Amino acid sequence: MSKSGPRAGGPRPRRTFTPAEKLAHLAAYEVACQEGEGGGYLRREGLYSSQITEWRKLRDGGVLEGREPGAKIGRLSAEQAEIARLRAKLTKAERRLARTEVALDIMGKAHALCAPRGAWSYPRRSREELGWRFLGLMAYPDPKG
Repeated sequence: MSKSGPRAGGPRPRRTFTPAEKLAHLAAYEVACQEGEGGGYLRREGLYSSQITEWRKLRDGGVLEGREPGAKIGRLSAEQAEIARLRAKLTKAERRLARTEVALDIMGKAHALCAPRGAWSYPRRSREELGWRFLGLMAYPDPKG
């Protein structure tokens, strides 16, 4: 009986990647994604998207930089985790600020279309001119009697 299946030689050892290889794969994957070939790159290299996600977190946390080949990569230190958290918070705040600026710009343009003369350019009347008319929520009598 001959073995010619996918596991003919027995189970393969688990692949490991050095920090430099992880950074290289991340850079190549991002280039492939810009060209619309991200999935093809993953299939060609035998990688999973979850690995890319995990490596991005490590890279953004500063864990992959400055490591020698074969160095162990563990969890983020407390300082690195704090830096990653603050970077994410800053990114979120910048996106929110940009969205708010666009909304204010749109509101300003809409206001300019709706009130071309400006809201305060309409003539104001004094209480004497109005007589028995409503001002706000209260009725004021004519002061002349």
